[in-house]
Amino acid sequence: MPRVKGSFVTRNRRKKIIKLAKGYFGAKHILFKTAKEQVMHSFKYAYRDRRRKKRDFRKLWITRINAAARLNEMSYSRLINGLKVANIEVNRKMLADIAVTDPTGFANLCKQAQKALNK
Repeated sequence: MPRVKGSFVTRNRRKKIIKLAKGYFGAKHILFKTAKEQVMHSFKYAYRDRRRKKRDFRKLWITRINAAARLNEMSYSRLINGLKVANIEVNRKMLADIAVTDPTGFANLCKQAQKALNK
């Protein structure tokens, strides 16, 4: 088999991986093999966590809405149901923002949801 010397293509491919591994601990940012393994793992984590971030934020919004609803003597599920019955279409992200920044506005939404449920 002929001898193959490491050309600029190989060097550039390796440099690209080493550059991506910048900031990693120990040999993971120096040695090509370990750096490549860690970069591949990092890509997997990034892919997974881009999806997980959506779940985590939705959980946070629901927690905030529930806390604000409890201050207005309502449960989260009754609030969401009441808003649906009252035809008030506000997504959870905006509802959580209203709950944090404008408590009186959120209290008005709770009253409207309660009124719609009592009809």
